[in-house]
Amino acid sequence: MGENWAIAIGINHYSNLQSLHYAKQDAASVCDYFRELQFRQIYYFADDAPPIPAPYGPPLDSKPGYTQLRRFLRTRFEQPFLKPGDNLWFFFAGHGGRDAGRDYLLPTDADPGDIPGTALAIQEVSDRLRSCGADNVILLLDACRTDDRRDGVGVGTETQQGVITIYSCSPNEASYEIAELQHGAFTYALLQGLRIQGEGNCATVERLDQYLRTAVPDLNRRHNKPPQNPYTIPEPLHKRHLILLPDKAEPGDVVTLKNAALEAEAEHNLDLAESLWLRVLAASKVDQQAIKALQRIAVKRHASPTPDPIPPPPSPPTGSRTSGSPPATPTIESQPSPSSQPTLQHFEFQVGSLRVEKSVQSSGFLGLGQKETIAYGIDRKPGQAKFFIEDLGNGVTLEMVVIPGGTFQMGSKEYSAEQPIHRVTIAPFCLGKYPVTQAQWNAVAGFPKVKIDLNPDPSAFKGGDRPVECISWLEAVEFCDRLNRFVESRSSHQPKRTYRLPSEAEWEYACRAGTTTPFHFGETITTDLANYDGNYTYGSEPKGEFRQQTTPVGSFAIANAFGLYDMHGNVWEWCADHWHENYQGAPTDGSAWITGGDGDRRLLRGGSWLNYPWYCRSASRVWAGADDRFDCFGFRLACSLPGL
Repeated sequence: MGENWAIAIGINHYSNLQSLHYAKQDAASVCDYFRELQFRQIYYFADDAPPIPAPYGPPLDSKPGYTQLRRFLRTRFEQPFLKPGDNLWFFFAGHGGRDAGRDYLLPTDADPGDIPGTALAIQEVSDRLRSCGADNVILLLDACRTDDRRDGVGVGTETQQGVITIYSCSPNEASYEIAELQHGAFTYALLQGLRIQGEGNCATVERLDQYLRTAVPDLNRRHNKPPQNPYTIPEPLHKRHLILLPDKAEPGDVVTLKNAALEAEAEHNLDLAESLWLRVLAASKVDQQAIKALQRIAVKRHASPTPDPIPPPPSPPTGSRTSGSPPATPTIESQPSPSSQPTLQHFEFQVGSLRVEKSVQSSGFLGLGQKETIAYGIDRKPGQAKFFIEDLGNGVTLEMVVIPGGTFQMGSKEYSAEQPIHRVTIAPFCLGKYPVTQAQWNAVAGFPKVKIDLNPDPSAFKGGDRPVECISWLEAVEFCDRLNRFVESRSSHQPKRTYRLPSEAEWEYACRAGTTTPFHFGETITTDLANYDGNYTYGSEPKGEFRQQTTPVGSFAIANAFGLYDMHGNVWEWCADHWHENYQGAPTDGSAWITGGDGDRRLLRGGSWLNYPWYCRSASRVWAGADDRFDCFGFRLACSLPGL
């Protein structure tokens, strides 16, 4: 499903610039590769390329001059000829240049004294290419050459809207030709990467980018060339996960696309959602979820040709909050509240049993404008998913998601400590959307002491949006106690909410979010989906990246069905329970198991950046002493609210 078309331009001879040696060979080799993949149409421009057949009239001149290239781009792209799900590839090997803040590709007759009048602005080229109708345009630019370089330092500073652009070198570098290979270093590495089979293939934009970032500098180093560092700009950012080579796609690649498609539907971007679901089908020919999604989108288009606009934020209320006034109190509501309180405006749709909801929060008190949150919930009964934001002061907030109650099978067959598998019923509760961050820890550590002192900056890997780590169970409990006193002191007129550590059963239920697979996104895991030690694998997945540190919360744009992030990997998360060797006699009501067992040892869930993927499973459980702290120990808050 989906067609591939391509344009390849290779220029050796220049009338007014130093000629090149292997640019034409680069373009010819790229064309050969595209033919191997049975591209529907390939347009080849080079010094001695054959004429290009035209839909009507005489053939087009294939000489890569300014007039010929501009005429081709004008006439061929007057009307769309591709459709969503198709790909248009554009390859250029030759000189590049920059003038008055714009990037240019230089045709064979370019005048270096008049670049704007004799060269092709990359922005105009990408705009023209996007009019073809395909929703995926890939620019492969091996530009900047002189002598054995493709020179013109500066190309690559512009972002091309709606296009994946892969540059052969950074803007302050040159792109080199290698005589021993009879290719440019970038193109040689590009073709090698695209041809990799099996483990470590370059099926996605992200993996191709990672491969080129290593392979090209290595080639230059081995052939005594100066540094050259290619890089990729996907626009919009979600295109980094797009599958370029569907036949080589891994299961995790498809999962990532599915999540992006669901988020696009949540935002009522039906064109993008349709495009992503089509790409799921290209890689997984009979994927029933994709088929049903496309049917659902077709119904939506018929029912509502244009999506409902998102209402603007309300006007700020009279008498905005000053530094001396009490902080705003969070609200949980499914309809806009009066303008004197923060409001939540909701937009939702159904995906089988999965409800996807977009909320726009507007807060006049804090002057925050709009904040968009995507929430997911298993539709166990009619109603809307709920969530709220706790203001910790000084611009630091805590996002809590309401987890609907339900029953699930806890445990697994993989390890005796996870047995026996048993049925547990969970009452509704709230759980942090992310692990507690260093910014949140620092804010609460500044609240009055309850029992023990807290280090306001304990983490080994610094960053306000990274999860706090080097936290003991006792310190996590102190955090909860301080936060509860803070909330109670300012919210006496509101229903009481109590922050705590989740029970082990609540944690697993929230992590699974209705799934029964080892991970909430499926049977396996990759380092594109979570932060763990990628030197080790689970199932049939290839090895991946070992980052050797935490990542900012929410870095992996894959929430589970409840809208929770980072449930697999990054940091271990403390639970309230005592450690028990197995589930013999465990509670079935979701409460923390704090009778019997070893009270000096406490539960941790979720795995971390340091661990094998096996430890990141939904069912995996380990223990540590209540006062142990390591740079992979963090936590996530739970919260009880009346009336849930």
